[in-house]
Amino acid sequence: MSNHPIQSTGLRPNRRQVMAGIGAGGLMLATQGRAFAAGAENVIKVGFVSPRTGALSGFGQTDGYVLDLARKALAKGLAIGGKTYEIQIIDVDTQSDPSRASQLAKSLINADQVDLILAVSTPETINPVADAAEAAGVPCLSTVMPWEAWYFGRGAKPGAPSPFKWTYHFGFGVGEFYKMYVSQFALIENNKKVGVLYPNDADGNAIRANLVPLLEKSGYTIIDPGAYEDGTTDYSSQISLFRKEKVQIFNSFPIPPDFAAFWRQAAQQGLRKQLKIAQLAKTGLFPDGVEALGTLGYNLGNNAYWHKSFPYASSLTGIGGEALASGYEESSGKQWTQQLGATLSLLDAGFAALKASTDPKSKAEIAKAISTLNTVTISGKVDFTSGPVPNVSPGPIVGTQWVKAAPGSKFKLDFVVTDNATDPNVPIATKLQPLNG
Repeated sequence: MSNHPIQSTGLRPNRRQVMAGIGAGGLMLATQGRAFAAGAENVIKVGFVSPRTGALSGFGQTDGYVLDLARKALAKGLAIGGKTYEIQIIDVDTQSDPSRASQLAKSLINADQVDLILAVSTPETINPVADAAEAAGVPCLSTVMPWEAWYFGRGAKPGAPSPFKWTYHFGFGVGEFYKMYVSQFALIENNKKVGVLYPNDADGNAIRANLVPLLEKSGYTIIDPGAYEDGTTDYSSQISLFRKEKVQIFNSFPIPPDFAAFWRQAAQQGLRKQLKIAQLAKTGLFPDGVEALGTLGYNLGNNAYWHKSFPYASSLTGIGGEALASGYEESSGKQWTQQLGATLSLLDAGFAALKASTDPKSKAEIAKAISTLNTVTISGKVDFTSGPVPNVSPGPIVGTQWVKAAPGSKFKLDFVVTDNATDPNVPIATKLQPLNG
């Protein structure tokens, strides 16, 4: 490996890791008798930033599989404007650390001199990467966090011009959560009292400020014990308040370890049996975390920014949802997760923007291409020409539930769609079941 300013800290992949990703493509080219012209002007470097380890590792668990699919699809290069470019995807792991995410982004920009950065999953990953890209004048595209936490959480003001020239985000927002929640909550008779547990972080603060007023306007009484700090281990005071107020709906946006601690205490202290609906976001998204809860995981309501039943195909690889999910299960032996499609949709959109640019070696032209991008990915439409605010394209979030898998299943749980209010093209599999049903 060449000398790298932060290699000694472990922030960069080693040479073997990099070559395993991009060398296979070069070997394939050689064996097929096709070669790219020499010179950096014929190579497009794309940085890919995600949390592969740490508290948010569930979001990055499937990234290796998806990146392999992308690299195979790009092994012969990418044709843009009559010219074929070699593609190098440099993927890095934030270890779920925002400070590390920022350092990695700066390294990709300054040492690797990437042309485009793709960042995926949670404000802890995306926001520091986007901030570094914005400061450096490097185009950055991201997905999988509420767009309000991305846009307003990074300093944009309602009604004011966008302060961002280089950074763009697509996917769900509070409006999609609200539409889905109101639809979901109406499926089971309840007293319309909602206990909310929102952390003091970008997600929690954005949801509290934007979702709570909408739910209140729809006739729901919100019981909010106040923001808590990530890493809290004792939730007795919150549970006591929820029990006292007789809440029948629970809604939370915690990181996985925090919810696991809360949910076990909720069962021990009698709250769980009081609830009719427990609707989660950010946690409970992936089977491993829900399985770890044992029987306490059954009938947890959740949401999906992608599901294998989404009726769209990847524009980059041509693969559809069912094939993506089954291919991952066969390859890994693990159950499919919604992150498969989300990560692939980011690659779909990123490479669609590169193809749409007049000059993929011009950062300004790439940013311009993203700003006018209107395409369909495996997770659905991405359209930056008609967003709620500049630099943002909204996307669906469908209602889901974790249910006990049918006898004979390879896995303990099944992840079923119960509501499609934000995208009627997605088929509903079953009705929402009461938490204690």
